[in-house]
Amino acid sequence: MPRGRYSLHDPHDRTPLGEERFQCATGPSGWRYVSQLTAPSGDRAGSVDLTLDGLGRPLRLELTTPHWQVRGAALDGVTWVRADPAGEQAQEGNAPAHAFTGASPAFLVATARLLRPASGAPATRVRLVAFAPPVLAPRTLDQAWALVDSEAHATDSGPLTVDHYRVDDLETGERHSVHIAGDVVLAAPGIELEDLESPPSTFD
Repeated sequence: MPRGRYSLHDPHDRTPLGEERFQCATGPSGWRYVSQLTAPSGDRAGSVDLTLDGLGRPLRLELTTPHWQVRGAALDGVTWVRADPAGEQAQEGNAPAHAFTGASPAFLVATARLLRPASGAPATRVRLVAFAPPVLAPRTLDQAWALVDSEAHATDSGPLTVDHYRVDDLETGERHSVHIAGDVVLAAPGIELEDLESPPSTFD
């Protein structure tokens, strides 16, 4: 069960956005990721709880910030409820999308797991509903994911395979790289892995 810490920053000007302390694990039914977010001031900034089924689809998503929360799942596309902590301003939403995304590294692992592109194959298009902190307002976007290559690196605990993905935003044309080993993001725009207490899990 990997545990660790990501630092988050603005990918354009590198303004610090805080830290995300996480743990995740694979299991017979899929994968679960939970984390706590801390602002640069040290204040609690929210949490992420994401569970995927064996095919990479979101069985359950719960995001929180100090003033908003979202609960969602794959149902008729994807369905969610966004509300204030007291539940007085609850709004339901649904979109013909494949999964969710957001600021957490968990969503990069989840999208890679859902698509599982083959190395050298044409990019796979995916429609996602994004929830951006701090207000977690939903936005539908289209991306294209391609697996550029996979490299095995020697470590003290054995070979570690790192997958290099190319991700295109189909609305803006922006392109960036994501490097993932098992269920841990090693590098991506705005994300740096600062600490990892145990090796990444591998998916069957």
